[in-house]
Amino acid sequence: MTLVGAGEFLPGMAAFDRDLLASIGRARPRVVILPTASAPDGESVFRRWADMGVQHFAALGAEVEPVLVRTREEAGDDGATQAIGEADLIYVSGGKPGHLRHVLDGSRVGTALRDAHERGAVIAGCSAGAMVLAECQPEFRRGRLPWPLRWPDGLGLVGGLAVLPHYDAWPEPVIALMALQAPRGVAVLGLDEDTAVVGRDGVWQVHGRARVTIWRGRHRERYRRGEAFRL
Repeated sequence: MTLVGAGEFLPGMAAFDRDLLASIGRARPRVVILPTASAPDGESVFRRWADMGVQHFAALGAEVEPVLVRTREEAGDDGATQAIGEADLIYVSGGKPGHLRHVLDGSRVGTALRDAHERGAVIAGCSAGAMVLAECQPEFRRGRLPWPLRWPDGLGLVGGLAVLPHYDAWPEPVIALMALQAPRGVAVLGLDEDTAVVGRDGVWQVHGRARVTIWRGRHRERYRRGEAFRL
């Protein structure tokens, strides 16, 4: 499992993504790009993220296929579920986390993603994608201060966790108040931009340019590149 704070498909993440592909152990890994979270921003934005993902991973030597699922209806498509079922790496990119959760939760594509995780495929989520892969996610009210009104369930591929991406783009006193509202027993993982964590067998390691912050209730922990921790 890979969770990224921001920066998917950009040059700053190329070295990390190259290593991620190398960890798969295939000469030409199969990669699926799932840009669903960007669909509410319009077709041109949706297509741009799909194209960026294809170009990025193709340049790193992968065989890449975009799965163009915009809606819950499209999440029942046979071709989409087959592509995810055959992939070595499924990359869930950013956008609107609420829309992404609505499309994936209980749909055939969402089930295929869960099955891929269980068979050992690499699942990577960036920004909204990382949020939805966790147990729960903050839901923000529109047009006001960004205080979460509630923490609805995510897909739960990572239990006991909520993710706050773009952590270093916010004043920490503000984002700390958000983290402290998380449900009891849920750790909050703050991911800086251009920074990722990779989890294997319960151990998570930090990659990228910056750091991660973990809130366990009122207790804060910091980890930088190369350091590891358990959730």
